[in-house]
Amino acid sequence: MKVAFFSPLPPAKSGIADYSAALLSELRKLAEVTAFSGKPVRFDPSQYDISVYQIGNNGYHDFCYEAALEYPGVAVIHEANLHHLVADLTIKRGDWDAYMREVEFNGGDMAFAQRVRALEVGPDYEGIPMLRRVLSRSKGAIVHSECVRGELRKSGFNGPIARIPHGAWIPSADRNAYRSRLGVDLSAPLIGIFGFLKPYKRIAESLRAFRRLVRVDPRAKMILVGEPHPDFPLHSLIQSLGLEAHARVLGFTPIHDFTGYLAACDIVLNLRYPTVGENSGTLMRALGLGKAVLVSDVGSFCEYPDEI
Repeated sequence: MKVAFFSPLPPAKSGIADYSAALLSELRKLAEVTAFSGKPVRFDPSQYDISVYQIGNNGYHDFCYEAALEYPGVAVIHEANLHHLVADLTIKRGDWDAYMREVEFNGGDMAFAQRVRALEVGPDYEGIPMLRRVLSRSKGAIVHSECVRGELRKSGFNGPIARIPHGAWIPSADRNAYRSRLGVDLSAPLIGIFGFLKPYKRIAESLRAFRRLVRVDPRAKMILVGEPHPDFPLHSLIQSLGLEAHARVLGFTPIHDFTGYLAACDIVLNLRYPTVGENSGTLMRALGLGKAVLVSDVGSFCEYPDEI
């Protein structure tokens, strides 16, 4: 079987890029796979048995989304909301007419959308998932959770949906070496937050709770490993809480170091609210390392067995 595989790949600062890189090495044992990590100069779908598109809710997936519309195939929907991606493809390109068409196609409030266009309010990112367009052009869909499957059905998709659980890893990493790199004593409590650092990961709430821990055990440390969202004042928040000596923002790291910092932690915080059903590669890696992980009891996280 010949497969055309569209996805961002490393060094793109995307969890799905890392996921796809790991998946490709296994998928190529079963099929002849051509990977496209950007818009191809030429693409002939007749040369492939199937095209697979990794669709996530950010601009790294713009070429995947556009190709999925032009050359229908199987869409892997990683989360049940694509509004930020659609906004990148329309508003950020100055094409307000296209954005308004997408709002209408997805059953959104056009009066509110006119206010968005007039820059009176921001887009209704949470209220309009923007799933219908890509689903209307898809022969089938793959999801990682029942949560996302349900949202696809709510959006009116009647095609076949396969639920394939997110892949898991049992990585190896030197906990002590990464603790030494951080300057953290082996016996000191170390807590980590990983991935794109956005408010919905409950970072502010976690930092406030961590401050209480520091009062009990001044040796406690926290690392935040990932790129901070540009609109989230993370550094000033840490400063305002008086945690400069205890919490460090390490920024984006290659996956090898990302895994090493996971291994260094005693506890990993993987909280979400709100959620759009996304699964977490960080969670899979942390569990593979035998780490204690705190998750929110929402969305796809409700589907994990209680005993793990």
